[in-house]
Amino acid sequence: MMEIRRILLLASLFLLVSGCATDPAQPGPEKPAPVAGEQLPEGYIQVPADAKTRAKAHTELASAYYGIGNMGVALQEARTAVSADPSYAPAYNIQALVSMDLNDSVAAEASFQRGLKLAPNDPDLNHNYGWFLCQTGRVQQAMPYFRNALGNPLYTSPSRTYAAAGRCLLEIKDTKQAADYFERALRLDPNNANAMLPFANALYKRGQFEEARELVERYNRSAPPSAEALWLAVRIERKLGNRVAENSYAAQLRLRFPKSTEYQAFQRGEFD
Repeated sequence: MMEIRRILLLASLFLLVSGCATDPAQPGPEKPAPVAGEQLPEGYIQVPADAKTRAKAHTELASAYYGIGNMGVALQEARTAVSADPSYAPAYNIQALVSMDLNDSVAAEASFQRGLKLAPNDPDLNHNYGWFLCQTGRVQQAMPYFRNALGNPLYTSPSRTYAAAGRCLLEIKDTKQAADYFERALRLDPNNANAMLPFANALYKRGQFEEARELVERYNRSAPPSAEALWLAVRIERKLGNRVAENSYAAQLRLRFPKSTEYQAFQRGEFD
């Protein structure tokens, strides 16, 4: 949260200092710089040195607002960035992500496609569009975009794309390829929470219970336990014959998620 607020403040100040000024034709008291998390106040006339610089600043603001869940302002900032420089591909990326969050699939698709037309090798655009296609039921169409992202030698987040591709493949029951992707994700980032649990489940199904247990325990240390994680832990400990641990995880599942499908399966004794 502190990092997001820092970005908001720096981007706002950047717009004001290097790209904005009070209107000299309208004398009056100096207006204070906006506080982080607030919209830019009225009364400033934007006279940026160049369009791309302004588009970049507004894109960063849009990303920061998106990060704190203020979708209205994020969308406004993204649109301002696109208007400032229609050739700036990252602006379309954040505009598409905001549209996804607002359940506007048509707008999201249009923004992704426009961004990719401008920057077809951009790894973030490829990753995000791949995930969008996966979320809209187009798994086979999604995979080439994940591969495009992974094929970029300058990409700094391949682990997240391997994890996303793996989760996408689970939608079409391609568990073997999905497990391979999860394993690759964890080789690159052992703490990738999006890969830990599904790979632990794959290991469980292979009969590699000790390895599955280690992953679930690591996952539970990195985030509050989920119903899925607790249920998997119950089944792992049951296979390993550790009744004390099994009962402990089952008690947590009952107390934390009594209405979950996982707890209902536990009550029915459907362990496999």
